[in-house]
Order: sequence, then C-alpha cells, then structure tokens
Amino acid sequence: MPNPSRLRAAALTATAAALSVLLAGCGGGSQEDDEDLTGQKLHWKDCPAPSEAEGGGAAPSPLPDGDAWQCATMKAPLDWDDPEGDTIGLALIRAEADGAADRRIGSLVFNFGGPGGSGVTTLPAFGQDYAKLRTRYDLVSFDPRGVGRSDPVECLDDEQLDTYFQQDATPDDRAERTEFVDNTEEFNTACEKHSKKILPHVRTTDAARDMDLMRQVLGDDKLHYFGISYGTELGGVYAHLFPKHVGRAVFDAVVDPTQTAEQGSLGQAKGFQLALDNFAEDCVSKVEDCPIGDTAEDVEARIARLLKDLDRKPIPGVFPRELTETAATGGIAQALYSKDFWEYLTEGLEQAYDGDGRVLMVLSDALNGRNEDGEYSNITAANVAINCADDKPRYDPAYVEDKLPEFRDASPLFGDYLAWSMLSCTDWPVAGAADHPDVHAPGAAPILVIGNTGDPATPYEGAGRMVDALGEGVGVELTYKGQGHGAYDSKNRCVQDAVHGYLLDGRVPAAKTVCS
Repeated sequence: MPNPSRLRAAALTATAAALSVLLAGCGGGSQEDDEDLTGQKLHWKDCPAPSEAEGGGAAPSPLPDGDAWQCATMKAPLDWDDPEGDTIGLALIRAEADGAADRRIGSLVFNFGGPGGSGVTTLPAFGQDYAKLRTRYDLVSFDPRGVGRSDPVECLDDEQLDTYFQQDATPDDRAERTEFVDNTEEFNTACEKHSKKILPHVRTTDAARDMDLMRQVLGDDKLHYFGISYGTELGGVYAHLFPKHVGRAVFDAVVDPTQTAEQGSLGQAKGFQLALDNFAEDCVSKVEDCPIGDTAEDVEARIARLLKDLDRKPIPGVFPRELTETAATGGIAQALYSKDFWEYLTEGLEQAYDGDGRVLMVLSDALNGRNEDGEYSNITAANVAINCADDKPRYDPAYVEDKLPEFRDASPLFGDYLAWSMLSCTDWPVAGAADHPDVHAPGAAPILVIGNTGDPATPYEGAGRMVDALGEGVGVELTYKGQGHGAYDSKNRCVQDAVHGYLLDGRVPAAKTVCS
C-alpha cells in the first residue's frame, strides 16, 4: 500500500469541486531532433486536456489576463549514465511573465511534490496563487519522469485499482496479513510487467539532472526554483549535484533528508496525529456546538470507534463502492492536509456516523488520484516507483509487526496504516539507491527553507534538519506557526512577504524568522 502521507495534496481543487457537487496537461509540443539535448528548441503550444495519467479533466482555463497556458515536450536521456542513448519526453507547462520585459528574471520552476504529482495539471490549478511571482518570472512546471505524460509508470488498471484500494491495509490476523502481502506483490508485479523499461530510471537524482537540462533549454544561467513537499527533497538533491547552478530557491513543507523510510513514516504518524489533535481542538472550540464530539478526546474516540466498526462492516460510499476502514483513514488523512478542508472532514464524519460514507470516500479518492469518472491518475504508481527506486531499505511483515507498538504509540489512529505501508517496496524489482538523500550543497546560493509547526505530512523538525544538511551559509530557516501542509499557500502575509522579497528582489530574510 503506498504511503499516503508522502503524496502532495495536489488534488485539493478537484476535491473541492467534487465535494461541492456532493454536498449541494500537457505535452502537445515537440522539438527538433538535436544531437545535443541542451540545444533543443521547445515548441510551445496551447495545452491539451490532461491525459488520464495526469488526472483527466478539461484543458487549463486561460490566465486572468486572457493569455493561454502553453505546453511543450523536452527530450531527456532515458538513462543519464548513457546520455547518447534512448530518450524520453518530459511534459512542460508555462505561463509567460506578464511584467515589464526588462524586469524579467527568468523561469521559476515548480515541483509540487508527491513524488508522483503532475506539475502540468497542478500549476494551472493553483496558478492564481503565484500571480505576483509571474511579474518577474515565467512560471514553469513539469511532469517528472514516470509521471503524467512523461513516460508514466503503469501498474494496475482502473478496475483493479478500485479493488486494490478497498483492501484492508491494517491487517489484524494472519489471513488478512497474507492477503495484504499478496496484494502488494500483485501491484509490484504489475508495475514491472507494464513499466519495466522506465522503473530503473525514476530516481530523484534522475529528475534533478532533468531539471538542470531544463534550466539550459529554458535559457537560464541559474535554476530559480520553488519546491513543495517532495519538491524540497528534489530541490535539495539538485543543489547537491549542481550547487553552482542554484539561483533563488524556496523550499516549503520540507522533507527531512536525514531520515530512512521507516523514520519518515514514524514521523508522519506523529505529524498526522498532531494535525488530528489540532482539528479536534478546533472543532470543540467553536462558538457553536461541535457536531462530532463534546471534547477533543470525545471527537478522537468517536473516530476510532467508527474505524473499528468499518473494519467489521463497511457502509455505503460512492456507489457501488463501500467505505472501508482503509478508505475512511485515507479520507481523514487527505482532509488534514489543509485547514480549509476541516469543514469537509467534520461533515464527512457526521454523515458517516449516520451510515453515509460518500464524503469521506470522495476525500479518499482524491488521495488516490481517482476522478469522478472512475479513472485514476498514475500518482500512486509513480509514488511507489520513485520512492522504491530512491529508498534502499526493504522491510518484511515480521519487521512491521515488531514495530507496530512504536507506531501505535505515535498515533493510535494512523500508526497501523503507516507502519504497514512500509511494505510497499518489498520485492520491488529495482534496488533502492540510498538510506536517505544527499543534499549537502556547499557553495550554493541561499535557499529559503520554510517549516510549518502544524504540518502533518512533513513535520516541522525536517526544516531545521534540511538547513543543517545543506551546509553552512546555504539554508535559511523560516518558521510558520500554522496548520496544514505547507506555508506559502496559507496566504500568511509574513510568509508571502519573505518569499516575494527573496524571489522577486533577492532579499534574504533573517535566519530563524518566525511568522504566525
């Protein structure tokens, strides 16, 4: 079962649209066949509708000034150890700078996380949030290799994924454990069958090399970069490999680069538990009565009872599927990514207590990349493939069972779910690269590193560890005392002023700045 907390909540806009109904791409360009890939010319065209692997839906709407989003495809080596061998196409999207030409700095490249999220669909979904940055930059994002239109990793089909996500991901006995292990093996075998060629080449180091090629093809001397969630890990690896090419860069919702996969999962159990605690406290602190509990302890106790009941007997979800314990847990986790979604979580829980699991299932579907038409993006397949190519440790069921008490202590609600997710890479056909990424980047330009004290998926402590790992004089830490995954998109004025001051004007904020 892929680790849900490592998925960037890039589907929040689509989720909101689906919930409002319930409750009331890119790659068309081509380029010349240059022998030197750094000299290739991108042919920018209006963007097509997203592919199924990107999540489907309509082509991106025009920008507020009427300009169209533009898409192209960049060629990159399939194997960076054989740069003159086979190539793959990487899907790119951009919104050209709308400010004075003489004030344009260059391109600002975004990675919104995952790993496995489509930048081609996410950038236009959140584009208005970055409008001020567009005054001096072309806003650019991409589908990393293995994602979306960029030679996507393919595993199970839509019908098989429906069944896969209905499984019990927190096995309680030997039979359930055997079934869970068998399902994981089936998923991994399907990935190898359908995507054997790309699987060895989706490591974060490969994506970082792609970004340096992208920098050159876009015509920039330096890579100006905005990385969110897993995008901070990608940015850190880029800085390690190409420290002299780092321009103005921001890391938000920071992955701890010092942790193994196990340590990361345990940290996320603590992070999601903290977010759940904060959600429960917020609900009971309202002037009106909290509809899902009288005290924070009561809220969490009722959620725990709901999950136990669903483990025994699921309730109707989005027809014809039922809301299982696993789906409900995933839906709760998805809602905790953003404080804006706490109201949906409250309503989803209230309805689930009355036997209606639709809201929680819509949230779970968003986490898993399923749209209203029953089609799945490839975010889960890509997430597993990239994580397993990166992470060297492999865990077996006996090891997970030994670790369950520690995970349950970290989170009574999410502990089992995240502990068993460590089996995702068991028997994966490609060996993992390292225990954790190397982000040491001596000589790189300053990188603004933003940690959010209430972040569930990338706990706050990771920001300080990223600063230390980048090395002296590189990372500049800023703390945001808030809720949700990330800080910039909270629209906190202090955070945004710091980001704008650096990216637009080159003003590095004072280290240890605190925003609240």
